[in-house]
Amino acid sequence: MTVFGTRPEGIKMMPVVREIRARASMDQLVCVTGQHRQMLDQVFAAFDERPDIDLDIMAPGQSLADITAKVIVRMGEVIARESPDLVLVHGDTTTAMATAIAAFYAQVPIGHVEAGLRSFDLKRPWPEEFNRVTIDSISDLLFAPTEKSAANLMAEYNKHGRIVVTGNTGIDALLFIASSKMSKPWLEADIMARYPFLDPRRRLILVTGHRRESFGDGFQAICDGLISVASRGDVQLVYPVHLNPQVRDVVKERLSGYANIQLIDPIEYLDMVFLMGRSALLITDSGGIQEEGPALGKPVLVTREITERPEALASDVVRLIGTDPELMRREVDLLLDDHSEYERRARPFFPYGDGTAATKIVTAIEGWGFP
Repeated sequence: MTVFGTRPEGIKMMPVVREIRARASMDQLVCVTGQHRQMLDQVFAAFDERPDIDLDIMAPGQSLADITAKVIVRMGEVIARESPDLVLVHGDTTTAMATAIAAFYAQVPIGHVEAGLRSFDLKRPWPEEFNRVTIDSISDLLFAPTEKSAANLMAEYNKHGRIVVTGNTGIDALLFIASSKMSKPWLEADIMARYPFLDPRRRLILVTGHRRESFGDGFQAICDGLISVASRGDVQLVYPVHLNPQVRDVVKERLSGYANIQLIDPIEYLDMVFLMGRSALLITDSGGIQEEGPALGKPVLVTREITERPEALASDVVRLIGTDPELMRREVDLLLDDHSEYERRARPFFPYGDGTAATKIVTAIEGWGFP
């Protein structure tokens, strides 16, 4: 049983879902919680897939505790009814953590895709660091995207879990979309038609932000930095704004009305890949974009103080800038005004695998001796 609930999970689990479906030796149920309702539906459409079970747990105003409790209870019921041999979860979301707990309570083996990432600070990112540490402590199969992630796991409590280094399935998804979708001229024209405001005279900067540890003053400071960047005049910022009110309300209040800042609703994954490809650079707090940006040869400025993805930092394609507005402006100026610096950092780099992670994961599951 493959379980996920958010857009990033969906993107990164789709290659695994498709690989399992291709294996005659395996049966699969895809269960979603609907933690990201609208955005998750877009991911299924992009990959021509659909869930077998949809719990649709979201309700207005619910807390993390509400989501956690709902997922544990509802997934416990699904696991009891379907009796899976393995429950496969991804990453560091509340859906993944609560599903792993439900499977642990039911004494069903757990497989964790993207295991072993660590910031070594339970408050950053919050609650994601806690979630992934919890999942890794009870998983039976640990699919680490890099050797560094595997080393983190080997130093920790769980000594019974089997660790397999696979690469990151996010790169599988990116390369699949780039090769199967973006190569079609009619599709590019169709996507372009949805963004008539794109100005070819200005360099595009794609912005995303949603991390809970930045709620409040952090997002205010990020907005200050974006306003400063926009004052250059030779750039256009496009910001698909997360649906969470603690992000959306601040961003809409602070950034509306600037001619070269386009605030748009969350976009489909196809459109995100397209806009990343057109961008000069990316400003984000997203873990996935820290992986995708280097693969596309796009410099990434990360609005966080620490990251659980140090591999790209070593190449300098990715830099941490926190929520400091002045540092954001300095880093953007450095990239856009110094041609040699930009060329040095705007190069394809693949620290997270070559696009074969899903194959390695499913082959490892096939070869695993189920209890």
